[in-house]
Amino acid sequence: MSGAPIAAAYLAAEGFERDLAEELRLAGRSIAAWHGRLALSPDPPAPMVWSLDTWTDPREVPAPSVKAAADALRAIQRNWGLYAAAHHRRAALIEDRLPPVKARPLTFPEPAPTGHLGAWTLLAPDRLLASPTKTSPFVNGEVRFVEDREGPPSRAYLKLWEALTRAGRWPQPGETCLDLGASPGGWTWALARLGAEVTAVDKAPLDPAVAAMPGVTMRQESAFGLDPRDQPPVDWLFSDIICYPARLLALVRRWLEAGKARNLCCTIKYQGETDHAVTAEFAAIPGALVFHGAHNKHEAMVVRLAG
Repeated sequence: MSGAPIAAAYLAAEGFERDLAEELRLAGRSIAAWHGRLALSPDPPAPMVWSLDTWTDPREVPAPSVKAAADALRAIQRNWGLYAAAHHRRAALIEDRLPPVKARPLTFPEPAPTGHLGAWTLLAPDRLLASPTKTSPFVNGEVRFVEDREGPPSRAYLKLWEALTRAGRWPQPGETCLDLGASPGGWTWALARLGAEVTAVDKAPLDPAVAAMPGVTMRQESAFGLDPRDQPPVDWLFSDIICYPARLLALVRRWLEAGKARNLCCTIKYQGETDHAVTAEFAAIPGALVFHGAHNKHEAMVVRLAG
C-alpha cells in the first residue's frame, strides 16, 4: 500500500461491510482500502459495533518467500490467526509453518480463550499485514459452539451464547431471568439449561417442550405492557423482541431507571436501514457493551452487567 501507514484494521462480518463503513465514517475514521472484509484505516483504532475483530497494532511486513513470511511472524510472537482474503495457496503454505491455533468449538458455558492471539493476512504475494494484538480472542472474531440440534426450538440461542461468552458472565443456578419476547423459546431453553429461574413473556406460546422445563414460567402477554415499577426485581433482563430500536431503547431505559434489572442482554433488531444514532445511544448507557456478533443477522447485541 502507498500513503499513510495502516494504524487499524476492522473486520466486518460477511455482508455487513457497508454497516462498518458507515460507522467508521460517522466516527471520523477514514478507510484507505478494503482487503476483502477488512477495512484498513490510517486513523488510530476505536471501538466499532460492526467490527467482529479490530486489529489494533497492524504493521506491513515484507514476505519475499513463504519461509521468510513465517519466520517474520514467529519472530514477533507465537500464535497467529489467518484472515485469508487473497493469495489463498501462498497464505496456506505460510500458515502451515506456524504453530497451529486450536480453534475448537466451545461447549457453552465455557470461558473464552485467554491465550494471546494475533492476526495476519497477505496483502500481496510478497507483503503481509500483521497485528500482534486484536480485540477478539477468536480467529477472525468468530466464536463457534458445540451446537444442540435437538433441544432448542430455533437457532436463536447461538447469538445469546455468543453475547454471554463475550461478556464473560451468564446466569447462575437459581438466578432470576425475565425473557421478553420469548416465543418460541430458544433463549428460555438456553437460560433454563443453566439452572436459572426463567419467566418467559410473549403473546405467543412457548414450544411445549421448553414450557415444561424445570424453572420455566410462562406469562402470555405483551412484554411492552409490563411496567417495571410493578414487577419484582430480576437478576437478568433478556429481550429478543422484534421491534424498532428506539422502542427497545425506551423499554431498556424504563427497566434501568426502575432499578429492577441487575444485568441485561438484548438484541437490537434493525427494521430497514441500520439506525446508527440509536445504536450510539445504547452504547452510551453506562457499562453497556454493544456489538454485532458472528451469529447475528441485521442486528446488534447490547449487554450491561452489574458492577
